[in-house]
Amino acid sequence: MAYAIYEIISRKRDGQELSRGEIDFLIDGYVSGAIPDYQMAALLMAVYIRGLAGRELADLTEAMIRSGDTISLTGIPGQKIDKHSTGGVGDKISFIVAPLAAACGVAVPMLSGRGLGHTGGTLDKLESIPGLNVFLDAARFREVLTETGMAICGQTANIVPADKKMYALRDVTATVNSLPLIASSIMSKKLALGTDAIVLDVKTGSGAFMIAEKDSIALCQTMVRLGEQVGRRTLGLITSMNQPLGRAVGNSLEIIESIEALKGNGPADVMQVTFALGHLMLEAAGVSSTFPESKKKFLQAISSGRALETFRRFITAQEGDGRVCDDDSLFPRCRNEIELLAEKPGWIKAIDAFAVGMAGIAIRAGRRRKEDDVDHGSGFIFHRNVGDRVEKGQVIASILSNDQTGGREAEQRIRQAISISARKTAAPRMVLYRVDKTGVRAWKD
Repeated sequence: MAYAIYEIISRKRDGQELSRGEIDFLIDGYVSGAIPDYQMAALLMAVYIRGLAGRELADLTEAMIRSGDTISLTGIPGQKIDKHSTGGVGDKISFIVAPLAAACGVAVPMLSGRGLGHTGGTLDKLESIPGLNVFLDAARFREVLTETGMAICGQTANIVPADKKMYALRDVTATVNSLPLIASSIMSKKLALGTDAIVLDVKTGSGAFMIAEKDSIALCQTMVRLGEQVGRRTLGLITSMNQPLGRAVGNSLEIIESIEALKGNGPADVMQVTFALGHLMLEAAGVSSTFPESKKKFLQAISSGRALETFRRFITAQEGDGRVCDDDSLFPRCRNEIELLAEKPGWIKAIDAFAVGMAGIAIRAGRRRKEDDVDHGSGFIFHRNVGDRVEKGQVIASILSNDQTGGREAEQRIRQAISISARKTAAPRMVLYRVDKTGVRAWKD
C-alpha cells in the first residue's frame, strides 16, 4: 500500500494513531533518504506533542530494529543479560556489575555510547585503559563474550541506523525530551542485541536525564512494557542521581575506582546500586532468586578474586593492558591538582550532580559536542559525600586537570555545587524502586 508522508504528518499532528504500515513506510523512507529531514522533523514534533499509543510505540521500535543489522548470540553458553543505564555523573556501575555477574555464570553483552553534555560515556571511560578497543565487529564481539563472559563495545554503523539519524535530528529540533522517543531509541538498540533479558538502571535527580521521580518511573515502565511486548524479559530499577555516584568522577578515575570496588574497596553508594542491579541480572538469568543470595555470590566473587580476574581478561581480550588492574600509574595522569577546602564545619547536605557534570566539561573530562576530544586523566575525587561530617579547612574534593583555566572554573562550579549544613544529614538512599511487568514497588534490600 502506498502512503503519503504529508498525510501521515497531518494525522499524527491531529492526534490520530498511525498504522504499522505507515510507521514502516516512515522508517524505511527516512533511512533510505526518500523522506527528507524537514518532513521527519515535522513528524517528530507531532509525536513530541501528541505522544504515541502503546501499539504505535512497539511498532516504531520494531521498525527501527529492522532498519539495520542485529547481533545474534545463539550458541553462546548461558543466559545473556544486557544492562543499560540512562546515564549520570560518576556512573561506573557497568565496570563492576558486568564482571561480578560474569563471575557468577551470567554472560553480559553491552552496546554502549560516548558521553555528551554533563553525563559521562562508557566508551570514553574504557578508552582510558591503554590500548583497549571499543569497536569490535559482530564476530569478535561474540568471541570476547564467549572467552570472558562479558563484552562492552560501541554501536556499529549498521546497528539501528534509523536511531542514529533520528537522534541527530531530535538533537537540533528540540524533540529529545520525549518519553516515547527516548524509550524507542534506547530499546531499539537493546533489542537489536540478541540477549535473553534486559536490566535497566533509570536514574532520577539533578544529574539524571529525567530529573523528576515520576518521569523516571514512567520512562522505566514504558521501556519494560516495550521489552515484554516483544518477548524479552525486562526488569528495571529507579536509582538516585542527586549526587555524583561514588568518590570519583572522570574517565580514568572511574575505572580506577571500579577496579578498587572489584577488590572489595568500593564506596557504599556504588555497591548499593551494583548489588541491586546485579541481583536483577542473576534473577533474570535464573541464577539467584533472592537479593541476599545474590549479594552473597557477589561478595564471594570479590573475595576470591574471580570478579577482578574476569575484568582483567575482558580488558586483555579487547586489546587493553590488563596490568592496570594492579598498577593504576598506567592510566593517564594530570599535571595540576587543586584541593577544595571546607569553609566551615558541618555535614555535607548536598552535592549537585548536574553542576559537577558541567564542571567536568570545563576540564575536558566531558564534551560539549560529539566531535570534542576528552582528557582521560582529568576529573574529581570527592573525599566527602552527602551525610559525611567535615571540619573547616578539611579537603572536600580534589580537582585534577591539565588546563589551569579550566581547573579554576571547575573549582568555582564544584564549590557552588556543595552545600554544608550545621545539622546532621543522612546519606541518601540510592535504590528507590523496582519496576517489572507486574508494576512498581519500593526497593527492599
